[in-house]
Amino acid sequence: NYWNAASFVTSSSYLHFSTFQGETSADISFYFKTSASDGVFLENLGNTDFIKLELKSATDVSFSFDVGNGPVEIVVRSPNPLNDDQWHRVNAERNVKQASLQVDQLPLEVRKAPTEGHTRLELYSQLYVGAAGGQRGFLGCIRSLRMNGVTLDLEERAKVTPGVKPGCSGHCTSYGMYCANGGKCVEKYNGYSCDCSKTAYDGPFCIKDVGAFFEEGMWLRYNFHSPGTTVKDLVSRTLLSSADAEITAPDLSLNKEELSFSFSTTKSPCVLLYVSSYTPDFMAVLVNPTGNLQIRYNLGGTKEPYNIDIDHRNMANGQPHTVNVTRNGRDIILQLDHYPPTSYSLPATSDIQFNSPKALFLGKVIEIGKIDSDIYKYNTPGFTGCLSRVQFNQIAPLKAALRPTNASSHVHIQGELVESNCGASPLTIPPMSAATDPWHLDSASADFPYNGQAIGDGVNRNSAIIGGVIAVVIFTILCTLVFLIRYMFRHKGTYHTNEAKGAESAESADAAIMNNDPNFTETIDESKKEWLI
Repeated sequence: NYWNAASFVTSSSYLHFSTFQGETSADISFYFKTSASDGVFLENLGNTDFIKLELKSATDVSFSFDVGNGPVEIVVRSPNPLNDDQWHRVNAERNVKQASLQVDQLPLEVRKAPTEGHTRLELYSQLYVGAAGGQRGFLGCIRSLRMNGVTLDLEERAKVTPGVKPGCSGHCTSYGMYCANGGKCVEKYNGYSCDCSKTAYDGPFCIKDVGAFFEEGMWLRYNFHSPGTTVKDLVSRTLLSSADAEITAPDLSLNKEELSFSFSTTKSPCVLLYVSSYTPDFMAVLVNPTGNLQIRYNLGGTKEPYNIDIDHRNMANGQPHTVNVTRNGRDIILQLDHYPPTSYSLPATSDIQFNSPKALFLGKVIEIGKIDSDIYKYNTPGFTGCLSRVQFNQIAPLKAALRPTNASSHVHIQGELVESNCGASPLTIPPMSAATDPWHLDSASADFPYNGQAIGDGVNRNSAIIGGVIAVVIFTILCTLVFLIRYMFRHKGTYHTNEAKGAESAESADAAIMNNDPNFTETIDESKKEWLI
């Protein structure tokens, strides 16, 4: 229902539906796209009651109705033109308390209903979508029209209505940017789709990496010509097909190459990618014995191939790495992972034509004829690891091998190719600059664990403030605990009295005193003594 749409191609065309049942509440929403400056979206009439939504001008959308208390109109004014042939959303609501109108993400316009008067919207005519009552109709597209939760089938009604066509073209104008990585937006009857055939990606929006795991000794070859096809036909039709006219070369040579892929491996040396030709020309991407990346070009005109060595990082560390190489004539741009692109230039004596490309190899080079000595050594035992989203100009050899396409006949595989995303592109987060990195230490102040000069004064001040706040909180908690403890035990000590022991078992209090006070007993005894005179 989201793409259920109709195109109004004449100003007098409209669709009609049964009467809108919205006596006490109405909830209407839809999308529209137009290049006209005004037009009625929809209208339903009664004896005096009505409800109508229209584009009053290039910037104004109006929601008007009458329930018997007089016409009410709510207008939303956009700061930008709404007739820009882009999709815009309208949402209108009405109930017994208030009415509202919103366009796109603009502020909601609300109108309170009168406290007294009529509240029921009584309609009798059909619901008209488009022109009505001799008014200027809407020219453009309306889709996803929902009224009180029910989606109207605009497409089905448009099939039998003159001046209205089902569906709506121009989806790619609004949504084409969602086709990523070079995917092409394709207009469809009720929406759009992304054509990923000329990319190394898959999925609805061309964002899913297509990759595979290579076991030791395994290799893949993509022939730039298929059986029964001449080399010239192949190069002009398959390898060099591009929107860029300069990339097509009828003389079987390349002035430009665009290569991109990602990989992961723990073994070196190895051959990642190799492009051969019917001449001594070749291009190779290698991992040398120390684990560093090397790009090697041999286009003729020089005694030795031209090498680009990336010595600052070990690439055979088991982590995914992204490689992008672009050559335009003599200029080469290389980007590795999230690092900034680096420019290189072929020697002045080097040719700038890649003559007669023949095949592309992944994992290992199995080619007839002379092969560069270093590449020949790197061939044993071969690449072990993952390769993903490999693309050379308009060719995606891994995707051709893993997805049944017309290019699958160009692929030859030695070994079992297992699809995997283990070589998928890493998250490209740019490195933090030294000025903003709190862990960055200058060479002159590289003492751990802490050096007051290694962190700026601002960081020290912040640390002092945080430490002070924590100390105050802890002190407050301790004081509170001490107060509570003193309060709880204040009246819970031993209760001391002068009551004689054994008072519970004595016959009287005097008896208890006499039993427990020896002095008192002696006094009584002395009083009982008799004296004979």
